[in-house]
Amino acid sequence: MADKRTMTLNLTDDEMNMLEALSTRYDMSKTAIVRKALRIYQVIDARLQRGEKLFMEDEVEKKKSELVVL
Repeated sequence: MADKRTMTLNLTDDEMNMLEALSTRYDMSKTAIVRKALRIYQVIDARLQRGEKLFMEDEVEKKKSELVVL
């Protein structure tokens, strides 16, 4: 297992509420949610760096929209 390091993360009330809601929804710890978010962001960033685009698709309305990551 990789060595672990500790950090302090300051969140707004809204951000903490979102984190707690995701933690409850997926029955995961807040730390696990943050780790998962980092892994997802890493994958998205790598693909964007290769020039790929990120889309969201509404299958019901058959609409696609590009997601712009700032």
